Amino acid sequence: MLTQPLLEKLSALKLSGFRSALEEQSQNPQYAELSFEERLGLLVDVETTRRKNSRLQRRIKAAHFPLQATLQDLDLSPSRGIKRAQILELAQADWVQRHLNTLVLGATGAGKTYFACALGRTACEAEFNVRYVRTSRLLQTLALAQADGSYPQLLRSFARFHLLILDDWLRDPLSRSQAKDLLEIIDDRYGRSATLIATQVPVSSWHERIPDPTLSDAVLDRLIHNAYRLELLGDSMRKTHSPLKD
Repeated sequence: MLTQPLLEKLSALKLSGFRSALEEQSQNPQYAELSFEERLGLLVDVETTRRKNSRLQRRIKAAHFPLQATLQDLDLSPSRGIKRAQILELAQADWVQRHLNTLVLGATGAGKTYFACALGRTACEAEFNVRYVRTSRLLQTLALAQADGSYPQLLRSFARFHLLILDDWLRDPLSRSQAKDLLEIIDDRYGRSATLIATQVPVSSWHERIPDPTLSDAVLDRLIHNAYRLELLGDSMRKTHSPLKD
């Protein structure tokens, strides 16, 4: 029989997985056939798995993904223009470890945000810290930080993420000050961490949306030359999955 003090001590040690598995073992006579070491190994496995899952859920929550996306649910049909081998390679998250970038390109509604979130989740599963943010909101946050004096701390916070996802990149042309702010973030991350860009704007049009040629060259140089590219094709996913379609 398990004693209440033992269970309370396991809870105090925050071994909730161990405790629940031990209670299960005590109620199931089949476990009596196992050796002490085998039963202990099973208890440790349950606790380890629970802790790993808890850490994953915390990373996913901290990433602020707008969609619960997984690579398993991606549409990899030929009409999408995506190479399955490339997706499988990116799914390993080795590119995050190597501090490379990924560009997810495509027309409005092509599923860029879903792809970005799915790749972000695989990075979380590989135990990397991820942050998703829409570029327009990031620019607003940077402007507020400039005004209240928290700008340096904000830059440091974005530099610490193993993977930063910038969605709706360059949807609107930048001012010179906005371009400088983005360059600060990208420069801090270059060669030290990975960045994922999701955008409907072709790379060939990026220059014209950044007003200062020097800033434009600096931003592009740090983003595109060490990046994987995914260009999504096909009809709008919103149209395809609309409940009102014919």
